[in-house]
Amino acid sequence: MDLSSLDIFLAVADEQSVTRASSRLGRVPSNVTTRVKQLEQELGAALFSREGKRMRLTQEGEVFLTYANRLIALADEARGALKPSGPAGSFRVGTMESTAASRLPPVLAKFHAAWPAVSLKLITGGTKGLIRQLLAHELDCALIGQPSVEGIDTGYDVGRLEGERVFTEDLLIVLPPRHPPIAEAADLRVDSLAALEPGCTYRAVAEHWARGARRLRVQELASYHAMLAAVSTGNAIGVMPRSVLDLLPGGSEVQTHPLGRIETLLVRRRGEASPAFEAFRRAFVEG
Repeated sequence: MDLSSLDIFLAVADEQSVTRASSRLGRVPSNVTTRVKQLEQELGAALFSREGKRMRLTQEGEVFLTYANRLIALADEARGALKPSGPAGSFRVGTMESTAASRLPPVLAKFHAAWPAVSLKLITGGTKGLIRQLLAHELDCALIGQPSVEGIDTGYDVGRLEGERVFTEDLLIVLPPRHPPIAEAADLRVDSLAALEPGCTYRAVAEHWARGARRLRVQELASYHAMLAAVSTGNAIGVMPRSVLDLLPGGSEVQTHPLGRIETLLVRRRGEASPAFEAFRRAFVEG
């Protein structure tokens, strides 16, 4: 087993297609297929189930995925440690969509200018999903939302993860333009909440806020632009940080109600800090 075989395996697992993985890696499809079969023979297990042209990980493949990610990350860390010029290699950062939109652009620009040899891959998702990926070694670090409200479980495991605050967000309930001002959830005139996926911290805070006053039907959407559009129809409320609302066209036309402050943490697996992570962390700390 060599690192190139692991790279091929990870590309096929990510793309779920030999053709797309081949294009991504700059290899011919027959070579990718052969290398996958050789890896399966070496491990004595089928890593993929073939469904036409689609490649799905088997149960054994899912287990091996965690180890493959760890081995590649460790190899990159070893290369970086031996290069006095600084961090290099791949670096996988998970982030909430809101943070990617409103906070990360200047940080990423600064990081890339300082460390062009680092190939940074950005993966967006909800806090719970990002934590699962981080613990499975599919990410090197993640930016997650951590509420101060009791009773909301984000999956943050202080025994296995460590982090520090990098941003503080003002979380808002976003109301239709003509909705009367509210003091609590019982004052709502609509019963639908436009929100992101279930693992989203902001959605969890909004549902917790409304609990006991009324049951909100969730309209699950893929972006904050779609959320604001749903609110603008007058049939739903939304939930988002002020930093995101300020970026959206039409954001000044809606009503808002404060939900409190949410900390954004930069987290990593406890005891693990690669040169790339330390450089990325400094990009936040040093502004």
